[in-house]
Amino acid sequence: MQSHPQHTLILVRADWDDEAGVWIASSADIEGLATEAATLEKLREKVLVMVAELAELNGLDSRLPEIPIHIMAGQTARIPNPNFR
Repeated sequence: MQSHPQHTLILVRADWDDEAGVWIASSADIEGLATEAATLEKLREKVLVMVAELAELNGLDSRLPEIPIHIMAGQTARIPNPNFR
């Protein structure tokens, strides 16, 4: 059973996979979280359901009535370098 202080926050990282064309979510804060979706909105929906299920399965110990989940999205974009020769 995991023990967490009163200020529990679950940090979820969402990264864009260019090859697969999907957002991929993972987290070091909740064991077993790994999912993907075509949009950030769909990924958020999936993450919220999965975190609730995994919190129960993993025995997450929190005294908060609601556990905050912070989803950080990252996407790398590129532009042509006008000075590249």
